[in-house]
Amino acid sequence: MAPLNIKQGSTQHSAYDLRDPNSDVIEQHTLALVVDNESGVLARVIGLFSGRGYNIDSLTVAEVDHTGHRSRITIVTRGTPAVIEQIKAQLARLVPVHEVHDLTVEGPSVQRELALFKVSGKGEARIEALRLAEIFRAKVVDSTLESFVFEITGTPEKIDALADLMRPLGLREMARTGVAALSRGI
Repeated sequence: MAPLNIKQGSTQHSAYDLRDPNSDVIEQHTLALVVDNESGVLARVIGLFSGRGYNIDSLTVAEVDHTGHRSRITIVTRGTPAVIEQIKAQLARLVPVHEVHDLTVEGPSVQRELALFKVSGKGEARIEALRLAEIFRAKVVDSTLESFVFEITGTPEKIDALADLMRPLGLREMARTGVAALSRGI
């Protein structure tokens, strides 16, 4: 009997997998786009999402090729497998889009996010906030007698975990950059 050939990112399943491949399971995907760095491109990409009712969980944009005038847009979105495929196909058809990569299905990737937390407190709460920051490898980037601003870099889950622990200690404000991601390897 010939071995079952399953490509990474394929929707084929093992004969023993009884799940419906057309199910309505919502998945989170990280998409990386290379686009022309010109006015209106981001609006066109975002317009595709808003016009069809797709949500964006995270969005980062920056120029990555100064001579070629190209930018990289990293989008984290959710949807059924069919919706994710539709999003990728529609993005690939936009004229200023040169590449569309689904980092979730293309193999291992590295994802990081930067966040700033403003935590106010006195006494024991202040000491506990410093202790937690040290455990999570967050840096103090600003300090007053009544508050700290911590900087943390990590996965979105790591940032969420620190935020959950800092809330009862006096988390007052948070700013997040959104996910930056690259595929691993060559």
